[in-house]
Amino acid sequence: MEDLVVRDADVVDGTGADSYRADVLIDGGRIVAIVKEAAAAGCQRPKATRELDAEGLVLSPGFIDMHAHSDLALLRDPGHSAKAAQGVTLEVLGQDGLSYAPVDDRTLDEVRRAIAGWNGPGDDIDFDWRSVGEYLDRLDRGIAVNAAYLIPQGTVRALAVGWEDRPATPRELDRMRQLVAEGLEQGAVGLSSGLTYTPGMYAENTELTELCRVVAGYGGYYCPHHRSYGAGALEAYAEMVELTGKAGCALHLAHATMNFGVNEGRAPELLALLDEALDGGADISLDTYPYTPGCTTLAALLPSWASEGGPAEILRRLADDETAERIRHDLEVTGADGCHGVPVDWSTIEISGVTDPALGEFVGRTVRQSSALRGEAPWTTARRLLLDDSLGPTILQHVGHEENVRTIMRHRVHTGGSDGILHGAKPHPRAYGTFPHYLGHYVRELGILPLEECVAHLTGRPAARLRLPDRGLVREGYRADLVLFDPRTVAAGSTYEAPRTLPTGIPHVLIDGRFVIEDGRRTDILAGRAVRRTPL
Repeated sequence: MEDLVVRDADVVDGTGADSYRADVLIDGGRIVAIVKEAAAAGCQRPKATRELDAEGLVLSPGFIDMHAHSDLALLRDPGHSAKAAQGVTLEVLGQDGLSYAPVDDRTLDEVRRAIAGWNGPGDDIDFDWRSVGEYLDRLDRGIAVNAAYLIPQGTVRALAVGWEDRPATPRELDRMRQLVAEGLEQGAVGLSSGLTYTPGMYAENTELTELCRVVAGYGGYYCPHHRSYGAGALEAYAEMVELTGKAGCALHLAHATMNFGVNEGRAPELLALLDEALDGGADISLDTYPYTPGCTTLAALLPSWASEGGPAEILRRLADDETAERIRHDLEVTGADGCHGVPVDWSTIEISGVTDPALGEFVGRTVRQSSALRGEAPWTTARRLLLDDSLGPTILQHVGHEENVRTIMRHRVHTGGSDGILHGAKPHPRAYGTFPHYLGHYVRELGILPLEECVAHLTGRPAARLRLPDRGLVREGYRADLVLFDPRTVAAGSTYEAPRTLPTGIPHVLIDGRFVIEDGRRTDILAGRAVRRTPL
């Protein structure tokens, strides 16, 4: 690990303060000196084995992706250019209440099937872990970027209760408390939920409150994908604020959007709700991605009653004509809870990926477009895909509103999260473009945020939520997880038509003082490791 001086950089330090020009000396994986206005002052400039001329470039802390779905992608492709090329130096995994630890043999198989649309079936992965600590140890063998982990409440419930829609017994609740405590002791930073996904959605608020009390005792935070982002969204946000207030637990709202037609223009109402809680002393933060469409699995839209019992039961119900008709009615007429209480509009549901290559013709088309080509009803097409691909299809859901996106990203507790699903032939462009899209489109082109403030949203603020004592800022003694970008050219390359295109204007990314991106190219260095919870 050689020493390095970054010469004549425009430092944006992650605090939101004005930028300044400086030489930054890195040694032993840490920032050891920052000499401001070195050239102009005529003082002794720091020297190192290697120098990097950063004239015209911004040096900032590495970006922290507060909502990532790279749980298997990091193991499958340790190079991980999708995130490294964006300047991401830390991702938070275990999102939306479903991931791969803690598990036993039964629940591992069930979870793999349930979220195959997020991460693929995992047939190419050696699942040689079962506990949270063992999963973090697996990451420590070498990955491109750092990773923190949230304990997934749905996975915990599957392990202690199963996939049934019923309250947990006292003994099962004790088991869940134990599993959450063990995961936190082993290094997890908090707890996530997917309250429109099974089996997490079957948990009553009393159960969630008890688990959040455990999280609070360890200084972690609760990150819910709450019960609705459509009809009843504001009520669902308020529910999480009240729940965590009772538990005394910090709250981080996952992909805090206001989607569907019923919420157009209503972002100020959400922010007023949060401001009232914050002014009352609540510890709240949120993340968003800078795009309007959402992304999930096709199976996630189904009503909760149709998902009870797990993936095998879902497929059994879909195969039964009478039950399938009930599902259709809930989706198209009533508004299924899996679709956030809003009747589904099949013209907004675009298939972005399938696990069976034989179904590739559906990718890139909406369900309505494919059904028209086949001369059948949209539900017939959707049902066929779910059955033929064993619940594997991933979707883009075109239901967002640009004014809501812009309003929420300005908020004082906002952070950035890609919610990036890397699996599928045509993933959401946010997986490859979130962070340069913030900097290029919303900072440079639209002026929605000043550069210094935006960088704080993507670095210092999320590091504070994660309670990281030496990351997220350009400061002496801090880890040298850094990104150099050109503010005049930085931009997302990914589009809806070409979603895997890498960004431009980010020539260098360092983790632990080592180049993972150098001159715009991925190196072979795997400098990332699991970032474990900081003890109280």
